Amino acid sequence: MQLKRHSHGFTLTELAVVMTILALLLATGMMTLSAQTEARNNEEAARRINAAVDALVGFAITNRRLPCPASPNTTGDEDPIAGTGACTTWYGGFVPGKTIGLQPTDSQGYAVDPWGNRLRYAVANLITGCTGTSTTPHFTSAANLKANGVSCRPNDLDICQSSTGINAVSCNTATRVASAQTIAFIVFSTGKNGAVAAGYGPDEIANTDGDRVFVTRTYGTSETGGGAFDDVMVVVPAGVLYSKLVTAGVLP
Repeated sequence: MQLKRHSHGFTLTELAVVMTILALLLATGMMTLSAQTEARNNEEAARRINAAVDALVGFAITNRRLPCPASPNTTGDEDPIAGTGACTTWYGGFVPGKTIGLQPTDSQGYAVDPWGNRLRYAVANLITGCTGTSTTPHFTSAANLKANGVSCRPNDLDICQSSTGINAVSCNTATRVASAQTIAFIVFSTGKNGAVAAGYGPDEIANTDGDRVFVTRTYGTSETGGGAFDDVMVVVPAGVLYSKLVTAGVLP
């Protein structure tokens, strides 16, 4: 007597379980890939910012002054006020990639981060504590920088841990990241959400409002305390800049 063999396929329930498992595995893989991509972009942003800092210092050594920030309409060139050494914008401008020979840039010559957003650059204008008389602008004028000397301290850029408690001229009641009267210039990326101003958290808004007060802190989302924040910033103290210029023979 020959036995009949019956072949059984997957039941709908079994298929549903398999599909659920596959979906979970796929989602986990995608999340891992996304996290890896995000980490690489953040590392690349930091690398580009540090490269910009090096290029700005290199420009200062060669030209005996820092360049002015680029304005939105200067196609990647610095934007000084002719014949004065002063800048059209001190706190709301961009890294002048074309002027300092920095790559990569966008089609107009502005240095950009991995997300294609323009790297931002702010430089100190006001000074204090100088020995004898002093003339501004200081860091962006070769003649004034030489005449004023290294005793001068920047007296405007203020870097805070939060936008809560700040005003337009200082950290006020917010905790400072760096001591007052120490910062010569800053370079920063507005991060992945840089092109979507509507999604900025309050700390990110403080970095793009054009005044002299900035915020840097750990990464955060709209669900975390303090709101969204993915800006990446490098703060350069005046002492570091002076040291580089003295070593290069530019100062005193």
